This record gives sequence, C-alpha cells and structure tokens, in this order.
Amino acid sequence: MSVPVRTLFFAAYRDHFGVSELDVELAAGATVADLVSELRGRGAPFDVLPAEPAVAVNHHYAFLDEPLGAGDEVAFIPPVAGG
Repeated sequence: MSVPVRTLFFAAYRDHFGVSELDVELAAGATVADLVSELRGRGAPFDVLPAEPAVAVNHHYAFLDEPLGAGDEVAFIPPVAGG
C-alpha cells in the first residue's frame, strides 16, 4: 500500500528545484525521514536537500521521525540568513 504525500518547496528550495510542489508516493508507515531520503535519492537537483531539513507537516513543525499519512502536506522550509 502506498501513501500519497504532497510536498511544498519555498523560497530558495523552490528556486533551486524549479517546482513549488510535488506529489510523492511513499510506502505505508513512512516518516518524514523516508520522504527526505526518497527526494535526495532522486539525484540532482534534490540531492542538495539537507539530510535533516526543517519541515512542517500539515502546518506544524515536525521532526524526522514524524509518521506520514495519506494526503499529508509536507512543507520544506529553507534556511534563513539574517543579520
């Protein structure tokens, strides 16, 4: 059984990947870490995604071990520089 997950990319990620959203099918029981591995495993341009990026699942910040369910929305939040 697969789990469809909607991924969102903002700012620098959107610019680098050339897309603002992407639908990804994951195995049942997958976590945010599994989603990150799936994306990074696709190679360029996704291989620049950090191994532990900041993410929000369904509008709430989440850890890598957060389980994902069908229809979840995962937003990848790029690092922010400031001064």
